[in-house]
Order: sequence, then structure tokens, then C-alpha cells
Amino acid sequence: MPVYCEQPPTAALARWVECAWSLDCSTAIAGHRVPPDGCLDIIYDRGHGLRAIGAMTVEQRFDYPRGACLAGIRFRPGMAGAFLGASPAELTDRSAPLDDLWHRRARELARRLDDAKSIRDAMGILLGNLSGPAAAPNPVQQAIEALAAANGNADLESAACQANLSPRQFRRRCLEESGLTPKRLSRVLRFRHACRIARAAERPNWPDIALEAEYFDQAHLIRDFHEFTGLTPMAVFSNTPDGSGG
Repeated sequence: MPVYCEQPPTAALARWVECAWSLDCSTAIAGHRVPPDGCLDIIYDRGHGLRAIGAMTVEQRFDYPRGACLAGIRFRPGMAGAFLGASPAELTDRSAPLDDLWHRRARELARRLDDAKSIRDAMGILLGNLSGPAAAPNPVQQAIEALAAANGNADLESAACQANLSPRQFRRRCLEESGLTPKRLSRVLRFRHACRIARAAERPNWPDIALEAEYFDQAHLIRDFHEFTGLTPMAVFSNTPDGSGG
């Protein structure tokens, strides 16, 4: 079975970075499911180098051969732009070699990662390579931060007011900062929250999960699962071939 682990960021990065993570595959993985979560990642894959993976609007699936080792940094929604030096909107549903964004810095970092003794050491190197931005999050990032804290259940007009923008201006700026529109980001964050609740439950009760995640009803929760994963919630959290087991 693949071994996945996470490491929290330093206090200086905690507002910007959700975690560092690693994935060590002792066996081949076919169709590894990655649902949308509103985040942007920098990923190091031994043999394939460094890439920036943008926010996703729908689930993506990946195949990994036996022995594949990956390490990554997961940025909080809306917080990656200051580190990338590029708009996250350019990476939505796609990836780019980090060399295209960081140039010489990416090549130097890749050499250090290639020399790491283990993929967990590589995870630490990735995390240690980041330093907090000189400035605090801007008003748009702060509004996105509030959306994330509310798991997407926040009034978008109020979010725009928090950012001192009109709803139309906030839509454009949220897309620039996060790669997703406010409405899409809110739905993804609520979906992610529902997945967390289900994952923590021994036997998920979907009407109760819909209520706790503040869906209008279970039908709306099922709609989001279909749109984001192509599956029902029951299939996503089952052990059937069509599900992931959570």
C-alpha cells in the first residue's frame, strides 16, 4: 500500500501553507484519485522533477509506477501567487514545470531534492526552501481566507465587501488569486468539508453530513459529488472498484 504522510508548516508559513506531504508507492497505483480542494501544490516527483499543480475544478486521476516517490507543498486557497511569481489563474486544471516559473532557483532546488536520502527528507527540503512573504495577505486573500475558514459557507457579497470590491471585481480578483471564481471556490470548499466529515465517520450518514456541511439538502450534496468526482458520495467512500474507500 502507498504510504502518505503530512508535515505542518512552520509558524511563519502557517497562514500561507497548509502542509508539506509525501507519497511513497511500494506498489503501482492506477487511477489515484485527487478531488478538487481549492489548493495549489508544488510537487517533486523523483524522475520527473518539480511542477506547480493548479487548483482543480473537477477530480483528476493519476497513475504511478511501483517505487514512485513524491513530495509536495500544499498552499492554502488563494495564497500561492506570492510564492510562484505568477497568477494561479494560469494554472487552473493544469500543471507547469516549476523551472518555467522559478528558473535557476527551481533547478538548484531540484538538485538538492535529487540528493535527498529519502522522500521524507525531500519533503523537509521543500518546506525549508520557502520563506514567508514580506507583506501580509492582501484584502482579497484575507476574504478568501475567511471563505476557507467558513468551509465555503459564507455570503459572497459580504466577502466582496471585506475585500473592498464590488462583487464583479471580487470575482475577477478571486480568480486571479486562487484560480477559481468565488462561487466555484465556495462549492469546492464545502465539498471538501463534507469529505472530511465522511472520512472521520465509521459509517457515513449522508443526510447528517449534508446538514453538518450546510448543504441545502442531501440532493445538493450528491449533485456536487457527481460534478466534482463523477460518482455518488456512497461510491466515493466505498471499497468498490468505482470508489476510493475515502
